Amino acid sequence: MLQPSTTISEHTPASFYTWRNYSCAYDRLAPTDTASGVPLLLIHPIGVGLSRTFWQRFCDEWYRSGQRNLIYNPDLLGCGDSDLPQIAYHPSDWAEQLQAFLQTVIKTPVVLVVQGALLPVAIDLIHLQPDLIRGVVMSGPPARTLIANPTPTWRQQLSWNLFNSPLGNGFYRYARRSQFLQSFSIRQLFATANAVDAEWLAMLKEGSRDLASRHAVFSFLAGFWRQDYTAKLAAIAQPSLVVMGGEASSISRKGKAETPDERLQDYLTQLPKGEGVKLPGRNVLPYESTAEFVRAIAPFVQKLETV
Repeated sequence: MLQPSTTISEHTPASFYTWRNYSCAYDRLAPTDTASGVPLLLIHPIGVGLSRTFWQRFCDEWYRSGQRNLIYNPDLLGCGDSDLPQIAYHPSDWAEQLQAFLQTVIKTPVVLVVQGALLPVAIDLIHLQPDLIRGVVMSGPPARTLIANPTPTWRQQLSWNLFNSPLGNGFYRYARRSQFLQSFSIRQLFATANAVDAEWLAMLKEGSRDLASRHAVFSFLAGFWRQDYTAKLAAIAQPSLVVMGGEASSISRKGKAETPDERLQDYLTQLPKGEGVKLPGRNVLPYESTAEFVRAIAPFVQKLETV
């Protein structure tokens, strides 16, 4: 059995840095003994109430399993404890925010761990700052067709304008109700209904308390991330691990007929140094299948320490 000194991370109040005159929050987590290995940089998903707290279960399990890497867990602008300006957020904006974070705070190569449809942010970051990215873990990426067939710019802007209105304000108030959050999570995110627990719902409820958090969510729903990343994906030179849920599904009609195995293989045919693994669970593996997710990615991270 692991000793307590190696299983509990040091949780400290959020730290902050400035990017484009905005205040951006992050956690720097470490094992209670000596840290070692390549640091992890986590990229949380976007959704009602989601922020860096999404990763808390993962961080705890990472250290409980005996891993000693530093973990940097930032809030993207518009989320959590970072500033929440009323702007349309594009993947390139968040990638540039994380580039500044790498350059001014971390200052050393990292392994990216990105959840779901925030993969375009990771792809853009890799191409902005390749020298500071040692490798990337893609957790539950979207159907690749969604980041190969761009949504027309006019449609994205029309959707944003609709969301960025009193109608959108009303929708967000409805969407942050516990009943809606529970129903959506069961239908779209988790493999089993009982996995949608009180902790998950409380996290979403607290994270959506500030109505200004809606702007990042609406930017995501407007589809600004739906661009053609085919060439950039194929140009990733770093080792990549694709982690797919055995019951992975898509919120888009275009991805519904695709099996998890087909989606995984689709990515592996595009990534020059890609490998993949399939785990129990659906679309939020670091939260739903935390221990399995840690066991799956730890060897990959350890291999990168010798690269």
